[in-house]
Parts: sequence; C-alpha cells; structure tokens
Amino acid sequence: MAVVYRRRRYHWPELQLNIWILIVLSSSAICLGIFSWFMAVQSEMRLGTPWLFPFMIVSGALGVFFIILILILAAQGFLLPGIIMLGSFILFVLWLTGLIETSLQLYGVVGNVNDNCQIYIQHNRVGGNNMETLAWLTQKTICDCWKTSFAFELVNTIFFLWMMIMAWQVDRDVYD
Repeated sequence: MAVVYRRRRYHWPELQLNIWILIVLSSSAICLGIFSWFMAVQSEMRLGTPWLFPFMIVSGALGVFFIILILILAAQGFLLPGIIMLGSFILFVLWLTGLIETSLQLYGVVGNVNDNCQIYIQHNRVGGNNMETLAWLTQKTICDCWKTSFAFELVNTIFFLWMMIMAWQVDRDVYD
C-alpha cells in the first residue's frame, strides 16, 4: 500500500499581502535609516549612544530581512502561515518595545524631545545665509525624524499585529 502525501495549499489574499509588504518594507527601511543617522550624529558629537538607536537599527534590519524572506517563500509557493505568525509575533514585540521607548523619549517626562523641539526649534525660527540657520535646520531635521520614526514604528507595530491575524485566518481557510 502506497502512502500519498498531499501538500496543503494556502490561499493568501494577494492585495492585502502586497499592501502589507509594501508598507512594512517602507516603514522598516525608514526607521533603519533614521536611527542609523541618529547614531552617526551621536558619534560625530562624541556622545553616548542610547540603547534605543542600535535596537531600532536591528529591528528595522530584521523587518527588511523578514520581508525578503516572505518574498522568497512566496516565489517558491512555500509561504506557510506558521512561519509568518511566528516571525510577525517576534517583530511585533520588538517594534512595540521600540515604540514604547521612542514615545517615552519623545513625550516622556525625562527625555521629552517634543517639548525641547517646541521650545528651541518651533518658537525660535532662524533665517538667512549663515551657520546659525544651518544649525537650526539640522535641529529641525532631528525633531522631524523623531516624529517620523514614532509614526512609522506605530504603523509597523499595527501591521505586524494585522499580519498575525491574517496568517491565522489563512491557516483557518477564511480566504478560501
């Protein structure tokens, strides 16, 4: 008696998956770039590097790597919900941790980058062709990058939660 093994086919919602891939890849790459730049600025100023910066660089790199892995698995027809749920859960925890620390630095009592940006940047607009304007523009860029990184960390955290739910639904054949 011969045993025949049938490989189960999973039906992923293509539009949702493609949108998810595009958004997560973009968000991960943006945060990777912002925190890499933050580390370069800290190094140039000979300041210590907060743990958040390398943590978010690793989280961003893992997000990009995870998307590349998904694309490779999808191309081979081997995109399994279990792999996606596990990877999404791990990345969800990493991005949520980064989001919490970024929000503490941006809006918290101790760091409060946002208040410093309001006081020293928004209410002290500088203009002209001089070094003071260049310094002000650099400081404004740093403030804008903090806000941007917070927004994209929030997006990635939500999207990894969404992917866990979508992978669970694919495993249960909801999209069939």
